[in-house]
Amino acid sequence: MSEITIRPLSPEAATIEALAALIVETVAGGGSVSFMHPLAVEDARAFWQGSLAAAVEDRRVILGAFDGEALVGTLTLLLDCPPNQPHRAEFAKMMTRPSHRGRGIATALIGVAEQIARAKGQTLIVLDTASDGGAGPLYERCGFRLAGEIPNYALKPHGGYTGTLYYYKELT
Repeated sequence: MSEITIRPLSPEAATIEALAALIVETVAGGGSVSFMHPLAVEDARAFWQGSLAAAVEDRRVILGAFDGEALVGTLTLLLDCPPNQPHRAEFAKMMTRPSHRGRGIATALIGVAEQIARAKGQTLIVLDTASDGGAGPLYERCGFRLAGEIPNYALKPHGGYTGTLYYYKELT
């Protein structure tokens, strides 16, 4: 494995294709990232086109983790919060290719996203993850605190309900 690099993504055709492939693979593998299986690649492209357009408007930052030229992970830092929450950001759509899991990529993405949040003046990050098979243990290792769980919050990509765990981290 070559060195993993992380950088913000921009709305280029190749980037949209790579992100679409990553989210389709994640959903097919049971990843709870707001979509149901099977996820059509056209729907995945449309989602990322909209997300990257919001990034251009500085309403979010979409990070990509690369192994050489291959996109192997992503994490979105949502910055577009209500007027009474200018200090808050949110993590969303964290995904790592199954072939690259367990190599510290998600932890590195979280670290870079936290640095960006601090630089933008954010002092609190919130996130949610599925109770069944979600990344709760990873977030806890990265210093996030569990705020609570809502049972039967969402459907799993292949059907059936899963709860959602809510986490937060204060940036000091």
